[in-house]
Amino acid sequence: MRPFHASDTDAVVALWQASELTRPWNDPRKDIARKLTTQPELFLVAETDSGLRGAVMAGYDGHRGWVNYLAVDPSARGHGLGRALMAEVEQRLEALGCPKVNLQIREGNEPVMEFYRALGYARDGAVSFGKRLIADS
Repeated sequence: MRPFHASDTDAVVALWQASELTRPWNDPRKDIARKLTTQPELFLVAETDSGLRGAVMAGYDGHRGWVNYLAVDPSARGHGLGRALMAEVEQRLEALGCPKVNLQIREGNEPVMEFYRALGYARDGAVSFGKRLIADS
């Protein structure tokens, strides 16, 4: 596990696509470029001898930590890589004084909800709102 390097961009985008995390309204390359301007040390990748197999993007705004784009190569799932990425990012956030971590899961994605429940996460009972300020198109 190590911090993301710019040379990882193509592999991370491919990983996000294989994990069905990308959406037409979010340009993953722009999301990466934006992340690299703020707390790049909280953008981690996991490599094996077979190449890049996982990634997670996190941030801390002084109030809450956020986790985005956790992805593990579908062929590498079930071996603890996602858990290891989350443990590392939680440790890094806690070291910054972060008291709580939030993340968003698309409605109906029960397998991912179960993954996070197994890590101790629970629904907050909050509704997520969003407003795009800069279009990626």
